[in-house]
Amino acid sequence: MAVKLSEKIGYALGDAAAGGITWKVMSIAFPFFFTNVFGLTVADAAALMLVARLFDVVTDPMMGAIADRTQSRWGTYRPWLIFGAIPLGLVFALLLYTPDLGPAGKRVYAYALYLLMMVVYTAVNVPYGSLLGVMTDDDNEKNQFSSYRMVGAYAMGFVMLFSFPYLQRMVGGDPKHQYAVLGVVLGAVAALGTLACGLLTKERLKPVRAEKFSFKPFADLFRNKPWIYLTLIGICTNFFNGFRYAVAAYLMEYCLHGDVTVMGLVINYTVFMMFGEATCMIFGGLCPWFTKKMGSKHKAFSWAAVICAVSSILFFFIPMDPAWIWVMIANVIVTSVGIGLYSPLLWSMYADVADYATEKNGTSSTGLIFSSGTMAQKFGSAISGALVAMLLGVAGFISSTDPVTGETVISITDMESVQTMIWSLFSLFPAAIALLIVLLLKLYPIKK
Repeated sequence: MAVKLSEKIGYALGDAAAGGITWKVMSIAFPFFFTNVFGLTVADAAALMLVARLFDVVTDPMMGAIADRTQSRWGTYRPWLIFGAIPLGLVFALLLYTPDLGPAGKRVYAYALYLLMMVVYTAVNVPYGSLLGVMTDDDNEKNQFSSYRMVGAYAMGFVMLFSFPYLQRMVGGDPKHQYAVLGVVLGAVAALGTLACGLLTKERLKPVRAEKFSFKPFADLFRNKPWIYLTLIGICTNFFNGFRYAVAAYLMEYCLHGDVTVMGLVINYTVFMMFGEATCMIFGGLCPWFTKKMGSKHKAFSWAAVICAVSSILFFFIPMDPAWIWVMIANVIVTSVGIGLYSPLLWSMYADVADYATEKNGTSSTGLIFSSGTMAQKFGSAISGALVAMLLGVAGFISSTDPVTGETVISITDMESVQTMIWSLFSLFPAAIALLIVLLLKLYPIKK
């Protein structure tokens, strides 16, 4: 039975909310927001993201196991989206609010809200990813659902990144006020998108449940060779994206000396990356066609990673000058061709791994398998964000809060060193990660 277009759009709305709004802001804006607006030190910002990732190593697999055993009138995975939508939007809004507290109070607030955000995001996004395994058993339909998902995420990311600087101007006031207001607005949109996804999708396949909870599914994961390699690949793809998004604001501010205005278009860090989002949206939609041309998901993914590696290396050699902004944007577009092609494939391959695990072990661990994809997403993005903060600190970037005024204080001890580090974090670091992806794909055993 063919799946209706409305359901594919409904599934896309889930990642438009999670990937296009909440995670996009957390990836591209949070490192800069925490150090330059909220007032955390570079060390505090890096430690916050590292602690959150260690936290996710426990919570994501637990959520996968819990979701697999959920039974309700709404199904196994959909109720988590339906009832998690409002908490997701609310906590996201609170996280972009800067309280009038001293350095210690801000640190406590940031840690508490960031960890809570990770819990809520996990409770929604792990079941969301797992839905792909129970909506259809047709491999082509899975690819289409995955493609719609990526198009939804990148389309919303495109709209958000393009509009962000203009929305800031519309809100007015200082950056703290702007982020707080936009947190409320974007949080509400994310909640509505998540709720719509839960209501518009259907679960057609019933998971083969284990009769009672046990730790055997967790142990089985580490005997599942396809899962091990795909999880490593997933972490690498998010390291690749994480480095680029986390450092984009610093690149515009300290390498290109602020926003660049060309023919009336204000190019700040969100607009700069917006060109990539638009490209990812287009090529995410073309992914099923590209995969057929290549003959397999495995080969298509490999070629997409090669595109990312080559274009990232080339970016390093572009002059660090605003006059070259369109060459930089062209490079971002080419890199995003690769990202757009491989992003849907990753989630479709997780469905393959879940099918492999069910066939091998006799019971479904779809939620647990897909939780590793969500964990890889958060782990890669946040660890890369933490590394960006740490490496900038090593290069000579110092951020702190004035204990008297509460204002953020930025000082740079070696500007040339900081600029070189920023440029490398946007180009050479991601290139090395892309080459590692190619190597891991050679070792990945499912070649379909």
